[in-house]
Amino acid sequence: MLKVLIVGGVAGGATAAARLRRLDEQAEIILFERGEHISFANCGLPYYIGSVIEERGELLLQTPESFHARFNVDVRVFSEVTAIHPAEKTLEVKNLQSGGIYTESYDKLILSPGASPILPALPGVNLPGVFTLRNVADTDSIKQFIEKNHPKTAAVIGGGFIGVEMAENLKHAGLDVSIVEMSEQLIPPLDYEMACDVHSHLRRNDIHLYLNNGVKGIGKTQNGLAIQLDNGEIAADLLIMAIGVRTESGLAKSAGLKTNERGGIIVNEHMCTSNEDIYAAGDAVEVFDFVTGQPGMIPLAGPANKQGHIAADNICGIPSRYKRTQGSAVLKAFDMTAASTGINEKTAKRLGLNYDKVYLWLAGHAAYYPGSKSMSLKVVFEKDSGKILGAQIVGFDGVDKRADVLATAIRAGMTAYDLIDLELCYAPPFSSAKDPVNMAGYVIQNVLQGLVKNFHWHDVDKLPRDGSVTLLDVRTPGEVRAGKIAGFVNIPLDDLRTRMREFDKSKPVYVHCHSGLRSYIAARILMQNGYEVYNLSGGYRLYQAVMDNHAHV
Repeated sequence: MLKVLIVGGVAGGATAAARLRRLDEQAEIILFERGEHISFANCGLPYYIGSVIEERGELLLQTPESFHARFNVDVRVFSEVTAIHPAEKTLEVKNLQSGGIYTESYDKLILSPGASPILPALPGVNLPGVFTLRNVADTDSIKQFIEKNHPKTAAVIGGGFIGVEMAENLKHAGLDVSIVEMSEQLIPPLDYEMACDVHSHLRRNDIHLYLNNGVKGIGKTQNGLAIQLDNGEIAADLLIMAIGVRTESGLAKSAGLKTNERGGIIVNEHMCTSNEDIYAAGDAVEVFDFVTGQPGMIPLAGPANKQGHIAADNICGIPSRYKRTQGSAVLKAFDMTAASTGINEKTAKRLGLNYDKVYLWLAGHAAYYPGSKSMSLKVVFEKDSGKILGAQIVGFDGVDKRADVLATAIRAGMTAYDLIDLELCYAPPFSSAKDPVNMAGYVIQNVLQGLVKNFHWHDVDKLPRDGSVTLLDVRTPGEVRAGKIAGFVNIPLDDLRTRMREFDKSKPVYVHCHSGLRSYIAARILMQNGYEVYNLSGGYRLYQAVMDNHAHV
């Protein structure tokens, strides 16, 4: 009879246990978890703190008792595995309630230790009122602190997914909230200009942002905490440290398993470690990027579930393979949604890829149907082939489904031409006859076929204002009165054909509108009349979003 031990529950470990049982009814399966809970909705923890999820029990997907009843798995909570002895194929386990230590043997072992929040070595990080968020116990501590102490202000250190989700939910809990982030932007998978829309939306919802600002220390005051920043100081009654996670791979290293420089457990495509009897899954394993093939650490719930499933398959003789991680992720920031998949421009530039990019500003569903709001899309693609490398979307309704379609397109190796051919569901409440995904394909096709040449938001301020180029704004006069880019002359698109002769054909024309659509039409008119033209991809709207963000720095 096969005996499998699993270290760690939640996504990878619990999934592996359930899959093992479905494949082998006779196997002995023991799952060790040093905490109280083996399967909980860790992505839902911030929403319980904000009372969006009202019942704590909703977070507990399986209890040890229910997991044993359904899957016949011996679940041992409050059990910390302290050592692995690969030669003997045994574990040492400490019962955290009794203090007793015992040995357990295995035929196969699955490691799913996950990752823990990073707590930097700063003065004051252990003061009362300073928390991290990893598990249900952390959630309970934060919730109880709020209910007992009635804090009025909170600070979140770190602007990643957990940081932004915590800021929103602390706001829902009635606190005045600040986010402190060392870099120039929140949400690292987004490129800077795409994050600017999120920054603006958070500010509109009264979240205070301190960007380009690190934390030097935390002090105790009579009324709460004083947080010393690289530039200034803020006060808070409650502090959440959300600066990232560190893999918990100490057991693997001590057992002699191969790890990378960041501590990630090295596994093959079958999720097997450097020891043929030990598998690993989840946040602690090294993965390879689907687009670039580069190794890295990408702690996401979806990949962890797949990896646990694949490890179980291979232990039971099914040669399943993990086909790399794409990094698809989505974030709720109040009523705004931000999503990304594949690689961003920062990565493409760092790796020296031959890439290009386009920006679009399109309605989530038919503009004439009530409630339509626009979304901002950025698509990174291979310059020669048009193959989609990555996409980012920030907006409101329909962001997630467009990101999912583009994630599927990347996984399938599709090009811009394939996006055009996709037949996607359409009715006015849900989309447009030419869906934003189709439109992304058309816009990239125009670039690939030379129908338009683009310039971008970061090029605008570098353009000469000495008359050597023509700077053209084809928006309406009303739009121009609401805001304009210095140096651009306004000629509305519908007047362009009768006034184009005012331009010197020997000078390049740089044209913009609000979103990039009307200026594309203007570019086609001018190009076919002998002008050299460049269109501002993403238009004035994107440029102004970045400038507004600069104004707050």
